[in-house]
Amino acid sequence: MIASTGELSELLGGEPSELVVRKVTDRLNDLTRRFVDLSPFMLLATSGADGSCDVSPRGDPAGFVHVLDERTLLVPERPGNRLADSLRNVLANPHVGLLFLIPGVGETLRINGRAAIVDDPESLEPLAVEGKTPKLALRVEIDQVFTHCPKAFIRSDLWNPDAYVDASALPTPGEIHRSLQPAFDAEAYDRERAERYARREGLY
Repeated sequence: MIASTGELSELLGGEPSELVVRKVTDRLNDLTRRFVDLSPFMLLATSGADGSCDVSPRGDPAGFVHVLDERTLLVPERPGNRLADSLRNVLANPHVGLLFLIPGVGETLRINGRAAIVDDPESLEPLAVEGKTPKLALRVEIDQVFTHCPKAFIRSDLWNPDAYVDASALPTPGEIHRSLQPAFDAEAYDRERAERYARREGLY
């Protein structure tokens, strides 16, 4: 078992190259901002006061994360399951990690920073989609910005349609609920859920 950073560095073959170190910066520029503007999907990592971690998907039309300036982002909070794990974590520990993905593109943009929950109308109104304004948003002050290489996407063949898995190979949400509660009506739940999404009910 590896127990020190020295052991880890030795196992990995040394320290990162100067080129890798120099690509990490504390702000966006005109080039890295394009990843934010063109991304319809972002992963948000948070951590609670006890060190427990959470990663939550965020998605909307491309550019849904607004760039207020080179050091500040605004992330809308859309309706969800009301567990609010990410938001509760931010209240306890403001440090967050963001990973921006663009369909078909192997490079990603990673941003680390500190978040605060905002609810003022002036901040929220520009985040409206389909006429619905979010009740909350995360204002993220950027500490680190850097692009990440596409090796994970190459290895996983993620964007190859021929490698997509048919949904029938997986349990439905209703079936998962029924595995926990044997009397649960999985079929009705899945049907009603699909109908709600088809109506775009609850998305905004």
